Amino acid sequence: MDNFYKKLGQKIKNIREHFGLSQYKISELLGINRVAVSQIENGARKITAAEIAKLSTIFNIPSDIILDLEKDIEVVLESQKLTIQKEHKEIRISVPLKNLKKFKEVLLYILNEVGSKPNIGESVLYKLLYFIDFNFYEKYEEQLMGATYIKNNYGPTPKEFIKIVEEMEKEEELEKIKTKYYQYPQRKYLPLRVPDLKMLKAIELKIIDEVLDKLSDMTAAQISEYSHNDVPWLTTDEGDIIDYESVFYRTAPYSKRSYSEEDI
Repeated sequence: MDNFYKKLGQKIKNIREHFGLSQYKISELLGINRVAVSQIENGARKITAAEIAKLSTIFNIPSDIILDLEKDIEVVLESQKLTIQKEHKEIRISVPLKNLKKFKEVLLYILNEVGSKPNIGESVLYKLLYFIDFNFYEKYEEQLMGATYIKNNYGPTPKEFIKIVEEMEKEEELEKIKTKYYQYPQRKYLPLRVPDLKMLKAIELKIIDEVLDKLSDMTAAQISEYSHNDVPWLTTDEGDIIDYESVFYRTAPYSKRSYSEEDI
């Protein structure tokens, strides 16, 4: 039974992250404290039937689907509705439209600002997006793009990136080209329009610019090594989703805020 609640907690956590909701927000909606939400997601606290019913309403997912641990989650962009692939037993959850638009504008902003640098290939872009998302979440406890990042050998990888870029290519918002950097194959992206800055708040642009100023001159190898010493990456198992909440355990020089004893 304990293993069931651990797997259920992980599933609830994955769904929450796909919808761009923080543990704080879920705690408010459930009427419990954030620690209790964390315990549910870690399998340390059994979730009640009433809480499952509330989550069903919050996520707009039937309770039996939440409780079915054989169904996995797949991110899709083409629909805002939840559909169930019975033959593969997958739940297909769309990236919220607001987050999708924000992701596109942030990517175009990065490409317009630093995309022409010879080192800015796809691998470096992945890490820039990761640090923008996680730095903003640590500082403001809100999602900026809210992308889903997977841990792999080369550092954090945004799960939605390829699908979003394919859509942007179709809309002629950017162009993908293949080049070489120090004799290594490199995939670069050229912006075909300027970003819509009305989509980005001043505090969001500030975090983006800070990341670009600090990291955009790094090679793929350098920024990958840098990302490997960040607590969210260190505390995640290979191939798993990197938890946004882990930013609150960051150490210098990665942390973007000071924590007093009252915060701990």
